[in-house]
Amino acid sequence: MRTRLAIRIHAFLEHYFPERRVFLKSDTDTRFVRLRSGTQLIAVTGMVAFVAWAIVATAIVLMDSIGSGNFREQAKRDQLTYRARLNDISNERDTRAEEALAAQQRFNAALAQISMMQSELLTSETRRQELETGIEVIQTTLRQTMTQRDGTRAELEELRQNTKADWDTPMAAAAAPLQMDFLSTALSETATERDQIETDAQEALEQRAEMELELELLNERNDQIFRQLEEAVAVSVAPLDKMFRNAGMPPDRILEQVRRGYSGQGGPLSPLALSTRGEEPSADELRANQILNQLDQLNLYRMAAQQAPFATPVNLNLVRQSSGYGYRRDPKTGGRRLHKGSDFAGSTGTDIFATADGIVTHAGWQSGYGKLVTIQHAFGIETKYAHNSNLRVKVGQRVSRGDHIADMGTTGRSTGTHLHYEVRVNGKPVNPMIYIKAARNVF
Repeated sequence: MRTRLAIRIHAFLEHYFPERRVFLKSDTDTRFVRLRSGTQLIAVTGMVAFVAWAIVATAIVLMDSIGSGNFREQAKRDQLTYRARLNDISNERDTRAEEALAAQQRFNAALAQISMMQSELLTSETRRQELETGIEVIQTTLRQTMTQRDGTRAELEELRQNTKADWDTPMAAAAAPLQMDFLSTALSETATERDQIETDAQEALEQRAEMELELELLNERNDQIFRQLEEAVAVSVAPLDKMFRNAGMPPDRILEQVRRGYSGQGGPLSPLALSTRGEEPSADELRANQILNQLDQLNLYRMAAQQAPFATPVNLNLVRQSSGYGYRRDPKTGGRRLHKGSDFAGSTGTDIFATADGIVTHAGWQSGYGKLVTIQHAFGIETKYAHNSNLRVKVGQRVSRGDHIADMGTTGRSTGTHLHYEVRVNGKPVNPMIYIKAARNVF
């Protein structure tokens, strides 16, 4: 069986690849090389494999070249899109900054108007009390005058009766001329006094009417001032309340915490004094005290805003946000890890500012963070500023919002000059942009 198969294979090879001889001739000798059928088959197979490999390799190279060209074009398009997006974000940031500046100016103007209106309100309240006192004095004088007038009329009537009785007696005839003169004089003086009393009473009534009109106008002006104050306070409080809610900070709890830590009172925000004689306070007094309470709430909001990280750690006109908060791929391990803050890329030495009032709890080197500044704020909030080239604060130092605390660098685990900014609430990291975006339309 094997012999037959071998014979058939040999015959097939002899048919397609007959044995050949290659003669090599020199000047002195002639030699030949025998090419068997198997040798020819191996050579042909090798050539076919080489040609196939060359074709496949060439196709792969061409496909890679075409694909890389497409990738480069796509990368260029992505780069142009990214640059356009950065420009749009930069324009939007500038617009927001201008809106925030305008809002801050409106806020300051509203506060100035509130202070001026409050002074006018206190002046009007004092004037109203003076007018009420004047009206009471005029009413008392008028009552006394009318009482005196009635007494004078009674005395005049009594005098007439007495004179008539005396006139009827026989002995009064001799004294009639003297009594007539006396009676005429008394009647004349009484009539003059009566006319004067009536004139004084009429003048008092006219003065009272004028004062009542002035008091009515004053009440209307006070009502207008109250309305303007209420509108100004509402316009000032609403953005602050929205800012705290957007940042996930319940305003009621925050204000209560600030109120417990600040017990100072006095100055223009003192409530109006109410009567201690058991009298019910007037509507204006209640309204004024309500406005003063709202102003006190506004003051607490401003104090709380100073203690929470609503400001930006860098000048946004000089940097760009290169990375945000969230999970991303770790180039070393290949897994996903949480990026606990926001990165702002800029040039070396760019100023870094505290985003809220607080106390520095760390200022030095820390593994991974490089030169790090950590600030403890109110409400359990902590901020971290990493990869700095230079530190400008010390541990235990108290800083205010906007203080220059460090310079941007690339120390620690960093691939370029940037600031790594973190916000932690009760030890847990949160997205810093929540606070920054919440304050865009306020500061």
